[in-house]
Amino acid sequence: MDAFYASVEQRDNPELKGKPVAVGGSRQRGVVAAASYEARKYGVHSALSSALAYRKCPDLIFVKPHFEKYKEVSQQIREVFAEYTDLVEPLSLDEAYLDVTKNKMDMEFAMDIAKEIKGKIKERTQLNASAGISYNKFLAKIASDFNKPDGFYVITPSMAEKFIEQLPIEKFFGVGKVTAKKMHQKGIFNGKNLKQHSLPTLTRWFGKSGKYYYNVARGIDNRPVNPTRIRKSLGAERTYEFDVSKPEELEIKLLDVAKILNQRLDKSKTSGKSLTLKIKYSDFQQITRSRTLSENFNYEQIKTVGLELLQHIPHPEKGIRLIGLQISNFDTDDKDVFLGQLEFDF
Repeated sequence: MDAFYASVEQRDNPELKGKPVAVGGSRQRGVVAAASYEARKYGVHSALSSALAYRKCPDLIFVKPHFEKYKEVSQQIREVFAEYTDLVEPLSLDEAYLDVTKNKMDMEFAMDIAKEIKGKIKERTQLNASAGISYNKFLAKIASDFNKPDGFYVITPSMAEKFIEQLPIEKFFGVGKVTAKKMHQKGIFNGKNLKQHSLPTLTRWFGKSGKYYYNVARGIDNRPVNPTRIRKSLGAERTYEFDVSKPEELEIKLLDVAKILNQRLDKSKTSGKSLTLKIKYSDFQQITRSRTLSENFNYEQIKTVGLELLQHIPHPEKGIRLIGLQISNFDTDDKDVFLGQLEFDF
């Protein structure tokens, strides 16, 4: 979906249409969860601090998020997907992979299915979706971002080699800013540069990720669309309007986050053996501390271990703007296997 949260807010409030909108945060505090395309022209994007977003765009309108509404719209979109295939792998509320090799409409071409789905989403939600169509996840994902907003792009097998060779390394799915900088230092600026290096070389430079970079540079991505994708972690975090530094206040804030996390665990009917505490200081420096048990965490253990981890964070006097807790290491963790599928990304 295109600027999903912001687009829903603009749809439901005509006064916001055509204006720069940021969902989440405020002019003084917090983090942008989503930005409208009008705001993106000023350099405002998700995960940007609200204060910096406001400096970039003084006319920016901050809107409180309405996640229950976003979930309802997401469900409408997934109902459209289900009319064509049961092989749907949601990545988030606003994004999913679909395998349409065998589809319920018995349609021959994935691009025709994508056009129909885009039309139905627009008709039922009044929102724009972008579609990327290709023969594997990597290329479908790249294609879905290629012509946003309201994008539609197909990468056929015959197009793939040239497309990847010309693709800037920053556009590769799975290559972040840090990795891109490291690649630049190695003389890798696009897919063609990446393809020139051997698997042993890329593994030496980038560890386990080296195999992934080696394969996608050649258009190879054998991950299947997994409709029963297992959640690997579940967390909760809060950003505060004012920095917190007093130990007793930090403990109260952490216990509030622990309560929210426990509610989410109860709702998902799951838990795990590892607890991670995330702290973000007033200067945006971020640290994590983790503890693993031999059994799944219960609520009391989340509170107890969370408080213990909190006691070992350095320099709380600097002021803390965010506290987060995450449970991982679920009993149900598993590995994807290759089944051989054709997919496109919405």
